[in-house]
Amino acid sequence: MTPSMGKDLPKAALDRIYRKLDLRIIPALWCLYFLTSFGSSAYGLTLTMNSKAGHSLGQHLHLTPHDTSTASALYYVGYIIFDVPMNLIMTKVSPQTWLSRIVITVGSVYACYHVLENNKGLIAIRFISGMVGAGTWPGMSYYVSLWYPNDRSTRRIGYYFTAAQISAAVAGLVSAGFQKMDGVRGYTGWQWMYLVYGVVTAAVGISLLWWLPDRPFKTDKQDESKFKKIYHKFLTPPHPLNAEEKELHRKDLEHRYKLLAWGWKDIVMVITDLRIWPLIIMYFGVVGTGFGLAVFGSTIIATNNPNLTSIQVSLLYAPIWLFDLAGILLITPFADKFKRFRALFFSFACCIIIAGMFVTTFAKGSWNKYGGLLIAGFGLGPTVPICMSWSAEIFGPRYGDVGTAVSAALVSGLGNLGSVTATYALYSGWPADKARLYRNSNMMLVVMLGTSIIASGVCHLLRNKVRQVK
Repeated sequence: MTPSMGKDLPKAALDRIYRKLDLRIIPALWCLYFLTSFGSSAYGLTLTMNSKAGHSLGQHLHLTPHDTSTASALYYVGYIIFDVPMNLIMTKVSPQTWLSRIVITVGSVYACYHVLENNKGLIAIRFISGMVGAGTWPGMSYYVSLWYPNDRSTRRIGYYFTAAQISAAVAGLVSAGFQKMDGVRGYTGWQWMYLVYGVVTAAVGISLLWWLPDRPFKTDKQDESKFKKIYHKFLTPPHPLNAEEKELHRKDLEHRYKLLAWGWKDIVMVITDLRIWPLIIMYFGVVGTGFGLAVFGSTIIATNNPNLTSIQVSLLYAPIWLFDLAGILLITPFADKFKRFRALFFSFACCIIIAGMFVTTFAKGSWNKYGGLLIAGFGLGPTVPICMSWSAEIFGPRYGDVGTAVSAALVSGLGNLGSVTATYALYSGWPADKARLYRNSNMMLVVMLGTSIIASGVCHLLRNKVRQVK
């Protein structure tokens, strides 16, 4: 059975079903991603919070530029190492439970940030943060593939991907407020922010156990142990669709449920499929640029305009991610509708980012440079959702569950080497570049984006060639 089979089903009824699922699933995934993304944005902001009082994260822990870049890089190393195994576990257990576990552990770890006392503690906890958060992004992509066909997935991924942009914007606004709490009960502003954020995140993670639905259909080898029955009775919410809707939904997704049983051979087949590597390179460039700006966006703003206060820097950081949100909302629907042109939409978005980086680097005047960051933010929005939905489209039909899970984890995990490059080798990891207003770091991101554009063209050609062979 092929994905086109859904065309024989009543479209109006399917539209109603997916709108109903949207109301249940997308807000939950949005909150999940908002909270797990907030920590990354908050970390970048803590490097400048209350700096004039000598109470920023770097000043409080006496961090050197090497400490900062090492801690940032190890966060992504944790992701890279654990993304694939975490996502493979998710194919064997309740996806709803696993996603809840991620949020709970992320919140618990970030709550511990407020007791940090030295650089070694920061380096260790950044790695642990990456480890417990591993599988978040590929896990959500896998979860969406369980409930939605591929021709409806990019837009949905884009919907909850907006949470990352909103969380970055909110982090800028919230950090401005927490800076007013600096010194209350002996805590700095960033300590208060981490403590409150961690507690709220862990609490929401627990609520997801009753909010997110589990798999839409039972698998043939579902464990019916006594423990499993008790768990499903008390910690699994009822199915969001009625019996008639469930049957129509099942028919629309029958092609998705293939090869639910998998072994190491299947994993090797996905890894050795040449089509995975262009996708990884695409993700490498755009996520490297995205996290480079997420972690060091406030640093770039402060460097370009040293007259700004730390609160003003935090407030100016927020609009970058609102522009990112606009890019998602405007471009991802077209990428879903015209799937044959995914490479074109991706490349166009990358060109917008490149234009923004050139403006940020070479424009005259600090406010013109700031405008370049807004342009770059707009282009960043649709790039990652396109990568992930394209991955599912290529690997899901041929390899089934393991193809969707492993490809998402490999693209996200290995692609995050771009984040390591941006946070370890560039910006604070390149102290001499500060005097150049980070000109060379910005241009290295442009080179990475150019590589991503080339990779998207290669992916398009390989994908078509493989289809002809089949």
